[in-house]
Amino acid sequence: MNVKTPKEAIHQMSKHKLLLCTDMDRTVVPNGEQPEHPDARKRFSEFCNCPDVTLVYVTGRHQELVKQAINTYDLPEPDFAITDVGTKIYKVVDAQWHEMDTWGKEIDTAWNGYNHQQIKQFLKDVPHLSAQESSKQNTHKLSYYLPLQVDKDNVILEMGKCLNRENIAASLIWSIDEPNDIGLIDVLPRNATKLHAIEFLQQQLTYSIEEVVFAGDSGNDLPVLVSSIPSVLVANAAEEIKQAAQQGAEKNGHVDALYLANASELGMNGNYSAGVLEGVWHFAPDFREKLQQNDVT
Repeated sequence: MNVKTPKEAIHQMSKHKLLLCTDMDRTVVPNGEQPEHPDARKRFSEFCNCPDVTLVYVTGRHQELVKQAINTYDLPEPDFAITDVGTKIYKVVDAQWHEMDTWGKEIDTAWNGYNHQQIKQFLKDVPHLSAQESSKQNTHKLSYYLPLQVDKDNVILEMGKCLNRENIAASLIWSIDEPNDIGLIDVLPRNATKLHAIEFLQQQLTYSIEEVVFAGDSGNDLPVLVSSIPSVLVANAAEEIKQAAQQGAEKNGHVDALYLANASELGMNGNYSAGVLEGVWHFAPDFREKLQQNDVT
């Protein structure tokens, strides 16, 4: 997929550029319990329309659910979308979504030659797991429900043993569907997490790490939040995730790469897209003037 977007042409001439990667649900989609600032999404959209900002949605949603959220919540169209918890990458040109086949080939090696159905069979005897709907599965993603009262650590340990016996290199990603009060476990190729997908895109688009900002709120964002990628945890994230992110960043030596939104900048509350913009303010000072221009408070 070699179609060049207008933004990419501008980036070649621009002194400053930003690869803004953000989760969707409870990050820019305000579907959590905490209140959204009334100006946040408008300011977020205006900022993302700047020609030197490349917007990437990084989400567990599949393509159609991403499009649905964009329409429902009046979100800006992305330039790229990392979907299905990192197993698919799309380039978006004039509202047309083009899958990046190079990413699929890169992550396929981790499955050790097995397909989705075979890996599902290897896990069939692990207790308490229920397969999610077919729309939430793909070639490189097996998704399960797990009741919150079940010990997730034991289940994940047992899943890991089953996969290791077949020499399958997998990442097991835990998160919580808060509106439906259910646990989620995604089985992905080990190199197909949100973190690896962002790093792949960063390299493909030739951004330095200082030109990247990630925003998230949940468990499947933790691999990025505790990495060297400049990351913001929006203020509405659960305390459990805030503690895990801080501990992980400290353990990995990346404390300075993690920022917890706290409503200290931009006159908003730090929740959802307000927190995303606060993270941009913190990590990308060259863009503060643009953020101030969009200040409608």
